[in-house]
Amino acid sequence: MPNHAPSLWNRFQAYFIRYNDLGISLDVSRMRFPEDLFSNLNARIRASFESMAALEKGSLANPDEGRMVGHYWLRSPELSPTVDLNQTIGKTVADINDFARSIHQGVLKTPAGKNFKNAIIVGIGGSALGPQLVADALGTTSDQMKIYYLDNTDPEGIDRVFDTIGTGIDETLVVVISKSGGTKETRNGMLEAKARFDKAGLPYAKFFVAVTGEGSELFQFATKEKWITLFPMWDWVGGRTSVMSAVGLLPMALQGLDTDAFLKGAAAMDAKTRVPQLSKNASMMLALMWYYAGNGKGEKDMVILPYKDRLVLMSKYLQQLVMESLGKERDLDGKLVHQGIAVYGNKGSTDQHAYVQQLRDGVHNFFATFIEVRKERKGSLMEVEQGITAGDYLQGFLRGTRTALYEGGRDSMTITIPEVNAFNLGALIALYERAVGFYATLVNINAYHQPGVESGKKAATKVLQNQVAVASVLSQNKGVGLSATAVAAKAGIDPEEAFHILHQMGGNGKVSVQQGSTPGADLFKA
Repeated sequence: MPNHAPSLWNRFQAYFIRYNDLGISLDVSRMRFPEDLFSNLNARIRASFESMAALEKGSLANPDEGRMVGHYWLRSPELSPTVDLNQTIGKTVADINDFARSIHQGVLKTPAGKNFKNAIIVGIGGSALGPQLVADALGTTSDQMKIYYLDNTDPEGIDRVFDTIGTGIDETLVVVISKSGGTKETRNGMLEAKARFDKAGLPYAKFFVAVTGEGSELFQFATKEKWITLFPMWDWVGGRTSVMSAVGLLPMALQGLDTDAFLKGAAAMDAKTRVPQLSKNASMMLALMWYYAGNGKGEKDMVILPYKDRLVLMSKYLQQLVMESLGKERDLDGKLVHQGIAVYGNKGSTDQHAYVQQLRDGVHNFFATFIEVRKERKGSLMEVEQGITAGDYLQGFLRGTRTALYEGGRDSMTITIPEVNAFNLGALIALYERAVGFYATLVNINAYHQPGVESGKKAATKVLQNQVAVASVLSQNKGVGLSATAVAAKAGIDPEEAFHILHQMGGNGKVSVQQGSTPGADLFKA
């Protein structure tokens, strides 16, 4: 008789959560949590359900900033705490769809009377990751507009976008997304884009649209310059949960994707994961699996493995959603905790030939989440062997890898959706958004602020101030070769900081560089 691993059938049935009407399920049977995990955490689970219910009713869920957290209202405006918010959300969605329709139907044209064919989304972080995920997951060759992104302050990356668009710049809409309007990467992308339109002799303001907070720097600038229109960003929606606001819906509508189904999918998952019963709540189960795997301290990484090309950006999107939300130095009581869960991943079965070897046999510092898509493709199936399709192989690799990991003592869970469409993508995003909120309460942290990001921005500003000081020193000593030590002394900054600034300037032709035998012997002059 052949040897078989012990069956997990009973465990599978005991912990399997399936929403029959959605076709979405969560299987945690390959997570080796103890039977008493849920009873031991019962008080925390109840508190987490209560905290989420209060958040949705408008409590100040972000105490650091005294703000409500309302991304759930974006797909269910009727649940927002005021009639005004309900109407504002609904009106914004209607305005977005009307605007996109006016573009597609040629009602709104370029100043030269051409139809808009392209759109450039200028944003960073949550203002780009969500739209990029949606565009890549749902896009087709028949999209209404071609979407491009300026999602970094990399000049060469910006050049590549405009080089690709080429002469089509006069048929290109630019959407600048920044809640505060002060995000430097987005500001830089906006200025670079404006310069391109100016160079082409085009009245740039007639091509630009803003998505921003009322009264922000960007709001004031766009209003003064008479941009085409503005759409709102609200302070109760964080960037990493903004994909169902104008941040994500406007690019989606311009592309011609189904925004209504996207919102309905998220609302449907919200309804399922609002139920305060663990056996029926996939988001709470996800959060508890994260808690178990990392001992409530993020001791293991989260590996996201979607077995579908259209979901390749899912791990990148979840990196921000999970890591920015949960990566916190202190808990809500001010205690030093250094919480967080590291997220990485790619797609199956590509990873059969990449890092699965380490997952199976290497350092045991992770748990895996497989994302399975039942439907192989649109249209008829093709057999690559008798009775076997390429999609059957994909399924086989997923199941085989999951089994191999379990046999190697590595935990995993599997999320299954029927197909990649707007409804299911909305549901998948909503599933993770609520799991993040639940987990944050389980470990007593604020999931809705990002002090580490703000400190990084402040540090970057200081570097740029130092660069100005270095340039001033060189200008005052024009033609004189100075070492990094000498420049630093005159500028009042650290020599290593001066060294890196000087070489950056040299690499872009701003100063001449004479390399010495050591870094300290390098000479720089304007």
